Amino acid sequence: MTKQKVEQMAQENTDEVNAEDINVEAAIPKTVEEPKMEKLTIQDLPGVGAATAEKLEAAGYRDLMSIAVATLGQLAETAGVSESVGRKMINAARDSMKMGFETGMDILKKRELVVKISTGSQNFDTLMGGGFETNAITECFGEFGSGKTQIGHILAVNMLKEDATSTVVYIDTENTFRPERIIQLAEGAGIDPEEVLSRIMVARAYNSDHQMLLTEKVDSLITEQGKNVKLVVVDSLTSHFRAEFIGRGTLAERQQKLNRHMHALAKIASSHNICVYVTNQVMAKPDQFFGDPTTSIGGHIVAHASTFRVYLRKGRKGSRVAKLIDAPNLADGECCFEVTSPGLVDVN
Repeated sequence: MTKQKVEQMAQENTDEVNAEDINVEAAIPKTVEEPKMEKLTIQDLPGVGAATAEKLEAAGYRDLMSIAVATLGQLAETAGVSESVGRKMINAARDSMKMGFETGMDILKKRELVVKISTGSQNFDTLMGGGFETNAITECFGEFGSGKTQIGHILAVNMLKEDATSTVVYIDTENTFRPERIIQLAEGAGIDPEEVLSRIMVARAYNSDHQMLLTEKVDSLITEQGKNVKLVVVDSLTSHFRAEFIGRGTLAERQQKLNRHMHALAKIASSHNICVYVTNQVMAKPDQFFGDPTTSIGGHIVAHASTFRVYLRKGRKGSRVAKLIDAPNLADGECCFEVTSPGLVDVN
């Protein structure tokens, strides 16, 4: 073998080593960048400094997911930034969260985390597909005395019975929450009434703005105080909206405000796997001459935002009738039950 051949082979070996070194060095940034993307905070987003981050956190934007699902107008107004900067913030948050399409199997696995809260009535639970679902808004509407508030109290007690670490939030707009009724239901369920009352967070809402503020506070109960909130009861949803916005001239403003409120409740339900139960008032349609003239307040805004809708009415001999009129995966139907001191009882 000549000297020239030996030098050529040595040079080829050196080139291969250098190529391998280059490939290794090129791969290093990839392994460093991926965990960095997962550990991003709000202050890592473009255009967000300490002052802007403080404004965002005060408005409820405490993580990247809340930024990723925010609208451009809301974010620009809250943070006091231009729309171009707000768009960059939202896009960066979405890129870091890797938001996009997922398969039906992925959704099915997430559905396994859904909890069904029993009403105590086997017929009612069957009608609701096993109970009131978390990660959803369930609306019950009906005239006074139809059992809407009773169901709210019963769901609170049954949720605390099924999960000893959970917490219930009760937003009371009509002064209908009664701890005495909770004690009756807890004794009927065989659990400690004082323990149950200590895990129900009650807030009285005095107007629609206060009601919407209390809804936003639920997120801080979970993220800052570490409460395991599994049920949020709003009794009733439209009482203040109905009283504050009078006449057709204010109808559009009322519906827009109510729409924001419903979207805030839906966000809470989806983000933290919470069952949101809302009661709704009704009115009579004067132009309907045949059939039941009763219709719910809030129109299509509330109807579209609710996952499940149940119409409650009085039946014979003190019974109540629950009619499921809207559900994404259940057939329409109805059942009869009675409200007793220990809870709901089936009526055949």
